[in-house]
Amino acid sequence: MNLIGHLDLCLILAAVVWLLSVITREYSWIDRLWSLCPPVYCLLVAAGLDFASARVNLMTALVILWGARLTFNFARKGGYWAGGEDYRWAAVRESTGPVGFQVLNVTFISFGQMLLIWLFASPMHQAGVWAETPLGWLDYVATVLLLVLLAGETLADEQMWAFQQDKKRRLAAGEEVVQPFMTSGLYRYCRHPNYFCEIGMWAVFYLFAVGASGQWLHWTGLGFILLIALFIPSTRLTESISAAKYPAYRDYQARTLALVPRPRSY
Repeated sequence: MNLIGHLDLCLILAAVVWLLSVITREYSWIDRLWSLCPPVYCLLVAAGLDFASARVNLMTALVILWGARLTFNFARKGGYWAGGEDYRWAAVRESTGPVGFQVLNVTFISFGQMLLIWLFASPMHQAGVWAETPLGWLDYVATVLLLVLLAGETLADEQMWAFQQDKKRRLAAGEEVVQPFMTSGLYRYCRHPNYFCEIGMWAVFYLFAVGASGQWLHWTGLGFILLIALFIPSTRLTESISAAKYPAYRDYQARTLALVPRPRSY
């Protein structure tokens, strides 16, 4: 399947996401496919080359690792169950109104985000076009960096999961929760280390396309750029909800950067 074929599949999936959201009145269908589509796109490219390209195979394996980890984390939080909608969509519905939200649903939530997923995975297509180019130093650097960022995101999510489970246990037992939001572990260095690692992984993923083609500037780099553009308002929305629930959260914001890690002694 060629590039246009993958785009056709992307648009079909976007239409399915929109239809399911209208039928079920749940708007996390795009979240449920977020970690599943990139591995599929990569496998289609690799299969189209009969798994003969070392670079494409390596990229596919890394994306499958990313997808498996993210799918597991999303599943254990109940994201795939009925009623597992992301809590932030309720806040967006309230701010946009019913008509405005449905316009947002068909434009941004369904088709916009599905196109973004296709786009940040698109360096795989560039690597497929230059499938004969042997692996080089940039590919090895990208592999190491991506694995480090994947480990960082895994650790951040594990720390948040342990914190939230302990918080639930304390609340169920009627115990006092002194610290209602996460500030320890990797969250000492930035407020969203998992977001930082996620953006970083797809920026690094683009380096494989550079290594394959020798071109530092290519349209497939738009993927991670637009991903950053998505995470900025998403982070602001998340933090506005947290600051409204926990007054002390503003102190945490004042002393800790949102996405860029830095030493606490800074």
